[in-house]
Amino acid sequence: MIRSFLEPVPNLDGKAILVTGGTGSFGKAFVRTVLQRFKPSRLIIFSRDELKQYEMNQDLGNQEYPCLRYFIGDVRDQARLEMAMAGVDYVVHAAGLKHVPIAEYNPFECIQTNIIGAENVVRAALNKGVKRIVALSTDKAANPINLYGASKLASDKIFIAANNISGSSGARFSVVRYGNVMGSRGSVLPFFRKLVANKAEMVAGAGV
Repeated sequence: MIRSFLEPVPNLDGKAILVTGGTGSFGKAFVRTVLQRFKPSRLIIFSRDELKQYEMNQDLGNQEYPCLRYFIGDVRDQARLEMAMAGVDYVVHAAGLKHVPIAEYNPFECIQTNIIGAENVVRAALNKGVKRIVALSTDKAANPINLYGASKLASDKIFIAANNISGSSGARFSVVRYGNVMGSRGSVLPFFRKLVANKAEMVAGAGV
């Protein structure tokens, strides 16, 4: 499903929203934006990293934002996804293995998370009656030359095909391209900063 940029942003007041990969760069930014603009009934942060959930909870706590739910789970586990999606109106699927060299070296893991995980999200959403599901894609899915891009292309195809599976149930699946973000975890900018800092230390140590 292709959405026009001119379409109005849906009103999320009173809605239950689940974000897979909710502790990632996009997930945290999305959660902050929703909290600033809307008053959801529940905003579920679904991820498998308890440390990142703990750290995010220190910054965005339940006392200040009682709608927040921190839910440990993996998109590889359909049963856990279904448990988390009970009564949910919107799902934003942002979980995935995203680093090209790591995906090349760990192809089974990449496929399990990016492809099987996408299928699990679709199945869980259909089983729990979720009406709107949006998946994040990447520019690397266009004419992919590596496993990461190919896995995301497969994920995109799964989500678009889900609209045929959903039939008259009212569930609608969409995919949006999400480009590289400067300074995000694992991106090239922190690497360049580290190189510059190391160079500065070497110059200072040499007394130049």
